Amino acid sequence: MLMLDFLKRLFGAGAPAFTPEQLASGTVLDVRTAGEYQGGHVPGSINIPLNQLAAATKKVEKLATPIITCCASGRRSGIAASQLRTAGIEAINGGPWQRVAAAGAKK
Repeated sequence: MLMLDFLKRLFGAGAPAFTPEQLASGTVLDVRTAGEYQGGHVPGSINIPLNQLAAATKKVEKLATPIITCCASGRRSGIAASQLRTAGIEAINGGPWQRVAAAGAKK
């Protein structure tokens, strides 16, 4: 069961890993490519593709925390959240961007 919970968190499955308060006070960071982002995204989110995230750490440090990462499936956002936490930034894997958008719409 522990492994299943780990995989759900890693890939953003199940219930959101963030609270409405965290979503309201933090920053949504979409780590998909610019083209994917243009096809639809969470209103007010910031787009920094995963392959550019390491170079943008200083920019991310200035954003409101927690950083809630999102992508298409939850895989890239899980990697991004892990990278940000390693850099000392409070980050949560929000999973698929549609789920984060839906959670924001419930405010």
